[in-house]
Amino acid sequence: MNNPMPDQQAMLSVWQEHTHAEFVLKDPDAALATMTENPYVLCIPTGICAAGRPAVREFYARKFLPEIPQDMELISISQTFGDERIVEEFVIRFTHAIETGWMLPGVPATGRKVEFALIAVIQFRYAKIAHEHLLWDQAAVLSQLGVLDHPVAAAGMGSAARLLELRSEVLHADVPV
Repeated sequence: MNNPMPDQQAMLSVWQEHTHAEFVLKDPDAALATMTENPYVLCIPTGICAAGRPAVREFYARKFLPEIPQDMELISISQTFGDERIVEEFVIRFTHAIETGWMLPGVPATGRKVEFALIAVIQFRYAKIAHEHLLWDQAAVLSQLGVLDHPVAAAGMGSAARLLELRSEVLHADVPV
């Protein structure tokens, strides 16, 4: 079977619909409607994975959506398009007021604020999302939450703030880059 390549606008539209279903509607069925018949989601730092439509729905309904912190902010930094892929770079901010097992398995809520960079690799097939790979600096997150106390872990703590500064500098520069 031929896999016609979706154009960038079509992929972006599906991705925006998907993230709206997750972070605004918090609706697992609406999120799943944007995905292929056999999708998967992989949180690389934790190894948490849901593969296949029933498992992905269960992951969204029972783990991911109920565990999104109420004050979570996603700030898009950049999007890169491939033939059947979007790679999006975000800065994420939230207060760790609830357990977030998909991101921090076994870590009870600390009440601390956290800010970090997250990369999402979104693969498309037949103009639908086939998989999501999510990657973030887990050591920097754990260090901000007071769970991991080591200079190497703390090294990435300022990365998200620096990324936002650099983005702002580039956006407001008088000279084209």
